[in-house]
Amino acid sequence: MRKVLRERRRPTVPGAEGPGHGGVLVARGDRQGHGRHSEVMVVFPGLVLAMLVAALDQTVVATSLPSITSDLGGLTQLSWVVTAYVLAVSVSTPLYGKLGDIFGRKRLFQVALLIFLFGSMLCGTAQSMLMLVVFRALQGLGAGGIVVNTQAMVGDLVPPAERGRYQGVMQSVFALATVFGPLLGGVVAQGLGWRWVFYVNAPVCVLALVMVTARFTAPVRERRRPHIDWWGAALLSTGVTALILVTTLGGNAYRWLSVPVFGLAVAAVVLLAAFILVERRTVEPIVPLRLFRNEVIRVVTPLAFLVGFTTLGATVFVPLFQQTVDGVSPTMSGLRMAPLWFAWALSSSLSGRFITRTGKYRRLPITGTALLVLGMLTLSRLGIADTYAFQAIALAAIGLGLGMISSVMVLAAQNAADPKDLGVATSTTTFSRTIGGSIGVSVFGAIFAASLHQALPDGQQLDSLTVSARSAYLTDFESALHHVFLSGAGLAAVAFVMALHVRELALRRRRKGTEEPGTEPGDSMTFGAEEPATE
Repeated sequence: MRKVLRERRRPTVPGAEGPGHGGVLVARGDRQGHGRHSEVMVVFPGLVLAMLVAALDQTVVATSLPSITSDLGGLTQLSWVVTAYVLAVSVSTPLYGKLGDIFGRKRLFQVALLIFLFGSMLCGTAQSMLMLVVFRALQGLGAGGIVVNTQAMVGDLVPPAERGRYQGVMQSVFALATVFGPLLGGVVAQGLGWRWVFYVNAPVCVLALVMVTARFTAPVRERRRPHIDWWGAALLSTGVTALILVTTLGGNAYRWLSVPVFGLAVAAVVLLAAFILVERRTVEPIVPLRLFRNEVIRVVTPLAFLVGFTTLGATVFVPLFQQTVDGVSPTMSGLRMAPLWFAWALSSSLSGRFITRTGKYRRLPITGTALLVLGMLTLSRLGIADTYAFQAIALAAIGLGLGMISSVMVLAAQNAADPKDLGVATSTTTFSRTIGGSIGVSVFGAIFAASLHQALPDGQQLDSLTVSARSAYLTDFESALHHVFLSGAGLAAVAFVMALHVRELALRRRRKGTEEPGTEPGDSMTFGAEEPATE
């Protein structure tokens, strides 16, 4: 009887679970970070499927573009089929991260997946190039929510100490989707027609939605009136859009010093400066500036930017070297990139397992950035007479490095952030890498064009040359691409120096504290010291 009375007097919290959990009373919200195994086994494959379709649609249309233009016309708007998607993903990423922290990630994931599915169906029914571009932007708005929420929901399911292997699988899926996207797009477009490139998303999206909806248990959140930072969202979205348009249009549609590009650059600076001022004063900022007082996030965010920037030096310009200098077809060029993507997938998976087994992660971005420098330097030595094996070694080194880095950046940011900022920590890292990639394409393109400009006859533009005319300048192409890869190696070296400053915190076995603001400290338990882990 006395034992029963003691049990009744024991302080509990609403929704606490009783015996059956080792005698520990656990708040409902404490499921965040260590969901039951059966829940993880059902929900995680659904999240992987959602990430798969979002990643595939960045590249799957590449080999379908000739079929699309022959059907819809609009050759001058062709690049916007890809740019509209990437731009929408970039702009929506920070907003999804914050809204997920406020309203819960399960509901937001469902909305994002439905937007993506609806946009995919509309893309398949497009009757003009303008319609397709608009529908691709809608599809990208959904994809931004998928990319952020899948990674943040992994944070809701498993603690940081076990999260490495799951994040490694996510990165492996992303890498494989990137290499198989163009191949899949070409097969589907040739066999069924380009519209089915979008229609095939439907069954995968529905299956992912059912799996996540049926089993995912959202952490309990404090009921409070949300304060949505609409001004911050508007300023960030328009500022980032202007910035990406500067790097997209500059040197292509317009000269870098032209009035439209200069005006967009000024607008980007003014809008982003206004965004920072708003974030300093608003109650619920979309990107809390306090995040950057955290020494881990302060390093990981620019590191993600540099990695995204550098990656494009290989993924865009190596195929250009292969098709122009080596003279292979686009399909064969895609196959020749396989060492990079397979090494990336393998490295991501093994790195995740290493983190889970040892609890260490700092050495991975250091080794990864060193491999990135080595791979880019090797590419800068590529010559016309070199065999493909030389390229494959360089690409494999880059892939191994990217796998090591990618597995760490989101995990380190999530582990270092306050649990209530899990979503924005995830989205900030993802956003930084996406922006780095978008800007990297344009900057490397400008370096390539500037290096090649003097070799072109009579000041001709590169696009005005036929394939046969381009082949007459193979040595000049080779030299211009060397400048691109050397620039990438320099940026990778900066990333290496930055990786040396990543502080390693012990990975938490359970969550640091309750996720709901206002919950008493006694309502949860902390497992794992927050001191730097020793090597």
